[in-house]
Amino acid sequence: MNLIRLALRNIAGNSFRSFVVLLCALLISGMALTTGMIVSGADNSLRLAMDRLGADIIVVPEGAADRIESALLLGHPTQSWMPASVVDRVAAAMDVQAVSPQLYLATLSNASCCTVSDMFLIVFDPRTDFAVTPWLEKTIGGELRLGEVIGGTDVFVPAGEEKIKLYGYLVALKAKIEPTGTGLDRSLFLTLETAREMARVSRTKAEKPLEIPQDSVSAVMVKVRPGCNPRAVALNISVHIKGVTPILSPDMFQSQRKELAGLRNGVVMALMLILVFSVLLIGLIFSMAANERRRELGVLRALGATRSFVFRVLLSEAGLLALYGGVAGTALTILAVMLFRKLIIPTLGIPFLVPALPMLVALILGGLACSLLTVMLAAMLPAYRISHKDPSIAMREQGHDCPGKCHQSLPGGQEESCRRSAASQSGDCAWRVPGNYRLFRLGEDHAAEPGCRAYPPHSRPRVI
Repeated sequence: MNLIRLALRNIAGNSFRSFVVLLCALLISGMALTTGMIVSGADNSLRLAMDRLGADIIVVPEGAADRIESALLLGHPTQSWMPASVVDRVAAAMDVQAVSPQLYLATLSNASCCTVSDMFLIVFDPRTDFAVTPWLEKTIGGELRLGEVIGGTDVFVPAGEEKIKLYGYLVALKAKIEPTGTGLDRSLFLTLETAREMARVSRTKAEKPLEIPQDSVSAVMVKVRPGCNPRAVALNISVHIKGVTPILSPDMFQSQRKELAGLRNGVVMALMLILVFSVLLIGLIFSMAANERRRELGVLRALGATRSFVFRVLLSEAGLLALYGGVAGTALTILAVMLFRKLIIPTLGIPFLVPALPMLVALILGGLACSLLTVMLAAMLPAYRISHKDPSIAMREQGHDCPGKCHQSLPGGQEESCRRSAASQSGDCAWRVPGNYRLFRLGEDHAAEPGCRAYPPHSRPRVI
C-alpha cells in the first residue's frame, strides 16, 4: 500500500487525535505568521514614514515632540506653535543645507463644515519644501494650485461629491500618496496659500473659524549638508536655539519603537509557550496512539515492513497533519489581518502596513516550516520507539492465545506451535520458526522477514 494512502487512512481512523494535532499545528503556524507580519509590517511602516517626511532633522516646539510624533505616526491631530523666526535661526546653523517650515492643523469634530472629523492637516511651503514637492513633480508633473490638496491612501472624496469640504472651503483631491501604514495615510497635505485662504473663508462659512497664528510655525524640516553629522547639527541647534527640540530622523518614534519591542517580546513569549505546550501534547498523543497501535504495527513488521517503513508511516501522519494545520492557520491569519488591518493601528498603538508579497511569502513559508518542525520533532521519539520494537513482542503484548493450535509439517517431522496474531480477532496465526517470523491467514501464505524459509503453496497451516 502507498505510504501516503496508508497515513491518510490512519489519520481518518483516529479523527479526534488527528484533530488535536491539527489544531496545535494551526496555532503554531498562525502565531508564527502573526508575529512575523506585525513586526515586519510595523518596521516597514516606520521606515516609509521617515522616508516620506524627507528630513534629516525635525525641529519642533519644546515639549511637543511626543504629540507631533503621535500625529505623524498615528494620525492624532495636534497643533503646536513656535515663532517663525526660528526658521531663519535654524537655517543659519552650521552644516544646514536647507530648511522648510510646516504648519499642523486639524479639522473640526462632528461639524457640518468639515467632510471628515478630526483629520490631520499638514501645511507646507512649496517655495522651500524638499519633502512633498519632489513627489508631486513625479506624480502630477507640477505643483499644487490654490484649492488643491493631496491625501493619504485612506483619504477619499465622499460619494456623490466632487470635492472635500474643510471649514466650509471646498478643496480638490489632486492625488494620493503611497500607503505607509501610519497616520500619514489619513492626512491631507496642502500649501500655505491654500491654508490661508481656507482660514479666510472659515470666518463666514465654518461653525468655528480656523485660527492660524501670525508669524508662527509648527515645525521646521532640516536637511543637513552631505557628509556632515546630523547628530552634531541637532546638538548645535539645541544649544544655540532656546525653546525648541530637534528630533533626528532615525530617533523619531522612539516611544512607538519601545511599544513595538514590548509587543514583539510578548508575542514571541506566547509563541514559545504554545510551542512547548504543543510539543508535549503532540508527543503524548503520538505515544498513546503508538501504544494502541502496537498490534497493527507489529503485523506490518510481520508482513515484511521494515523498521524504516513503519517509522516513515508514523512521521508521514505527523507531517500531513502539520501541513494541513499549517495551511489552515496561515489562511485564517492572512484573512484576519486583511479584514481587520484598519483596527491594528488604533488597537495596538503601532503603525502597520501589510508586508510586500516577497516578504509575505517568506513569512508564510516560515510559519509552515515552524509548524512542520514542531509536529515532526514531537512525533519522532514515539515513532522511533514503536518502529524499533520486536514484532513478536509487539503482537504478544496485546495478543491472546489462538483457540486452537496451528501445526505445520516441517522438514524432518518437526512441528511448531504458534499464537494468533494481534492484528486480527480470528483466522490469523503468527507461526514462530526459530529466528524467523511468518504470518498465516487461513488459505494464504505471506513471508514476513527477509531470509524466511520458503514453503510450497500447498503447505498451509491448519487450525485444530
